[in-house]
Amino acid sequence: METGAIPDGDLTGGFDAYLTIESGQTYRWTRSDGRLYAADPSADAWYELAIDGEVIRVRPTGDGLEWRSTTDADPIIRRALRLDDDLERIVDAAPDDPLIQAAYEAHRGLRLVRDPPFDTLISFICSAQMRVERINTMVSTLAREYGTAIEFDGRTHHDFPTPDQLATATESDLRDLGLGYRAPYVVDTARMVADGEAHPADAAELPYEEAREYLTRFVGVGEKVADCVLLFSLGFDEAVPLDTWIRKAIAATYPECDRGSYAETSRAIRDRFGGEYAGYVQTYVFHALRTGTLSV
Repeated sequence: METGAIPDGDLTGGFDAYLTIESGQTYRWTRSDGRLYAADPSADAWYELAIDGEVIRVRPTGDGLEWRSTTDADPIIRRALRLDDDLERIVDAAPDDPLIQAAYEAHRGLRLVRDPPFDTLISFICSAQMRVERINTMVSTLAREYGTAIEFDGRTHHDFPTPDQLATATESDLRDLGLGYRAPYVVDTARMVADGEAHPADAAELPYEEAREYLTRFVGVGEKVADCVLLFSLGFDEAVPLDTWIRKAIAATYPECDRGSYAETSRAIRDRFGGEYAGYVQTYVFHALRTGTLSV
């Protein structure tokens, strides 16, 4: 076992593990007390992630983060939780808007994540019409059934399945695991990636709107899911997924941004949310509305 710590001084603008990991942008983490999404930011619980054949456990301390892992986890944690983002500068760059400023004030320390592209693609295909708790259960089930088992600290963890591993599943198998109508989408997309037909990581090399269009070639991926992959995996910080909560904010607070089509509405709300870091604004507003911290 390797251990380490990341001090507060390395976390410009702060970091809140509970807000970041339990804000509905990642479904790859679990919590050692089994109370993920229970609205209970326990000080003692570890957040756990199996990734690329390694297991990482992190938890906040009074002066930063401590971690335990199968490897030197510092660079993996910094990337996955975007700890090198200058959150203070990002918040300062936000538009002077009452809803945005209130969301930033209420949830300071929430950072965007950067999950692996294939994991993120499958996670958000599973997300359609689902609460965050249920999505996490689906993703954890896929890892348990098809991913590689890794022993660490007296427990068995499961990495997310590779495209080749998940491509062995059948629609019937995944329906039996509770994926419902999403089952054929997951199977077909996994096979597309496993066969080399396309890979979500390839979108990273494209301009933003072309990248979103590229991702819609995967089965079960519309523009909103594509935006989620761009924002939470590929570093497109300007992406604003137009989910139910953001559409409510548009209807109630930014009606001028409703331009009819997804593409035009997306351009308008990205501009209203400040452009370069519009995805950060989206994540704060989404979390504040979903949890009832703020209302519109």
